[in-house]
Amino acid sequence: MKKIYKSILVILYIISLFIASPIISYGEETGTAAEEAQVEGATFSYEVIKPENQVDPSVGYYNLKLAPGQEQTVQIRLTNPSAVEVAIEVALNGAVTNGGGVIEYGPNKIENDASLKFPFTEVVSAPEEVVLAPGEEKMLDITIKMPETSFEGYISGGIRLLRKGQEAESETMVVNKIAYMVGMLLSQQDPTDIENISEELGFNQVYPATSNYRNAFMVNFSNIQPIYVDDMTVEVQITKEGSEAVLYDTKKSQMRMAPNSMINFPVELNGEAMVPGDYRAKISVKSGKGGSWQWDEAFTVTDEEAEKFNAQDLSLVQDPGLNWQLIAMIAGGVLGVLLVIFLIIHFIRKKKGGNKKAKRKKNKKKPEKKK
Repeated sequence: MKKIYKSILVILYIISLFIASPIISYGEETGTAAEEAQVEGATFSYEVIKPENQVDPSVGYYNLKLAPGQEQTVQIRLTNPSAVEVAIEVALNGAVTNGGGVIEYGPNKIENDASLKFPFTEVVSAPEEVVLAPGEEKMLDITIKMPETSFEGYISGGIRLLRKGQEAESETMVVNKIAYMVGMLLSQQDPTDIENISEELGFNQVYPATSNYRNAFMVNFSNIQPIYVDDMTVEVQITKEGSEAVLYDTKKSQMRMAPNSMINFPVELNGEAMVPGDYRAKISVKSGKGGSWQWDEAFTVTDEEAEKFNAQDLSLVQDPGLNWQLIAMIAGGVLGVLLVIFLIIHFIRKKKGGNKKAKRKKNKKKPEKKK
């Protein structure tokens, strides 16, 4: 019987190999000091070379003070200690704020705010790719050309370093997509003067949408000053127009906003269907420096919008009916497994029966011993 069980387990394992499909996942890491990326034997390291006009030498990113119209080239040292050629993609991105109140310096689809006068990518430039031969060291030149006019606060962004070709390396195993980020702050003032710039947020709109494929109302507001807003707490309550009963509410703290950026803050509907009608949003925002803003705004959800977003909400239970094709496939698979198990057991029993018959015949043929 042990042999039977082992045979069954082997068959089930083989079937599971055909059913299972490979999974590929991608992650991203960021860093601001000299670090090393290693995937499949190809490596590179980087080091930020800080110039004399670095405001704070203790940090791992660029924090530079320049004059209006000044041009400067800063460098990042790239090293390839591996035995294969390495191509490094270089991407420049302005600092923006995502819906969770986290500042993003890498590639994204977040739009710039209307208050942004000097986009990072119009002030800073760099080659799109650097190729390093095995054991080679090379300087990445980053060119800065400050606006001719004077401005207050920061121009903020990041330089992403990504080893090229990671996406195509494997189709059957988990792949770690590793990228490194070097932040850059550009200013024309001393840090104390920037600290004295007053915070100012501006309300834009509330509108229906989806957040992570769930129905939500988006509260869109902007940091219209060229400074960071830190330790921010946002609280929103949604009611029907003319009613004080709170339908949906959310509160989130320890948020940040990048200079001259906007945020789409989601108020999720907790898996409920979106209902058309007139609503009102009561919004409260507070910052760590003591700033406080309150808005009481009306908005409308149309029939078309409610139908559209309800169809996109994965949490809404919809009865698509029985999938007879899928049921037939599952039933066929189960019957196939049972048939294989039956044939194995039948074969083993038949073999054992044959062996017993052979033994009996052999015993009959043996001559009797004479007394």
